Amino acid sequence: MNQLIKLRFSLVPGEERTIEEITASVGVFSAEEVAIAAELAKESVAKGPEQSGYHYVVYEHDSKVIGYTCFGPIPCTRHSYDLYWIVVLHEFHGGGIGKKLIAATEKLIHERGGKKIYVETSSREPYLATRQFYEKIGYTQEAVFKDFYDDGDDKVVYVKDLLLV
Repeated sequence: MNQLIKLRFSLVPGEERTIEEITASVGVFSAEEVAIAAELAKESVAKGPEQSGYHYVVYEHDSKVIGYTCFGPIPCTRHSYDLYWIVVLHEFHGGGIGKKLIAATEKLIHERGGKKIYVETSSREPYLATRQFYEKIGYTQEAVFKDFYDDGDDKVVYVKDLLLV
């Protein structure tokens, strides 16, 4: 049985709910974080990626969205981008989809003149696999902000220099 796999580079109206469901499926994000992911998707659909600043790479498997990245240029910088989200539907973790999403995202950012990508995550134990993933794909820890999110929950910032790739 041949399965159709497709990457696309924008959201379609109504996909805000899909983004919310995929993000919630991971099981580590708070309800507030899931709502923020849905809000960014809603803004991207309503205003478009250029005006909203929220760009997407969407991974489809048999016409079902199972992963995405959300990224955008960092205001007041010339060549720096934030990776706001990389999320893969929980049951598809470990299958290489995250690597494919990141590769496509990095390529788009590079084509847009981006030189550095920044990503932030939590220091809490449920995010250990996330931090290991970033390190495995060439991101380096740039900074740690102690107790940023909450007591004992640091913000860990990773960066990847696209000129060194």
